[in-house]
Amino acid sequence: MTVEVRELTSPLPGRARVGLISDTHLPESRPELWPQAYRALEGCDAIIHAGDIHEVRFLDRLSDLAPTFAVRGNGEEGSGGRPVQPEDPRLRDAWMISIAGALIGAVHDAPVPEYPPDYLLAPELERVFGRRDLDVLVHGHTHVESVAVVESILCVNPGSPTYPHNLTTQLGTLGELTIDDGMVQATIWQLTDDGIHPFAWPAGRAPAEPVRALISSGPGLDRELRHVTDRDPDQ
Repeated sequence: MTVEVRELTSPLPGRARVGLISDTHLPESRPELWPQAYRALEGCDAIIHAGDIHEVRFLDRLSDLAPTFAVRGNGEEGSGGRPVQPEDPRLRDAWMISIAGALIGAVHDAPVPEYPPDYLLAPELERVFGRRDLDVLVHGHTHVESVAVVESILCVNPGSPTYPHNLTTQLGTLGELTIDDGMVQATIWQLTDDGIHPFAWPAGRAPAEPVRALISSGPGLDRELRHVTDRDPDQ
């Protein structure tokens, strides 16, 4: 399988802010996403939803904030008796996005952490994207926030803003990528009653490397990218 690269422009060369969200489970979790979640995503250059939306209409509000790219989760495919969601230009099985020099892949479920010997990241990237030279992989499904480096790729799961850790409806988490001058940093935000605060990582779970140098624009990489230059996924 080969996933085309969607190339985005950002107002400031070499700099971008990408909002990350996953596993919203709307309207099962609640009638609408928390208003402070929308406020946290304001000003992003792009938004990635890593699946289990569950109804595509909820992407409209995100799309009002920034170009939005969502991947199909099991919830969009009819699991649990849910209706299969219709085709939508913002919704694909996987996305690859290039912005401010960073190559970002997005898929709903990924082997992070890996489960050797059978479920490893590199062959899964080859299966989903047809390549493994990403800077960042955004994934979801577990409802558990995480930032880890696997196969030299910064892997980010923003958790769930509505069902964190698969618990009952409550304020959960979002994620953010900040790209600046050849570096990318991942941040997890905790939703609170009055907005967002930096996520308080439990002992032993704090990411060792939340900041990484970009590799996708490095010398000597023969990518043969097929770029689509546009800021809007439905064109």
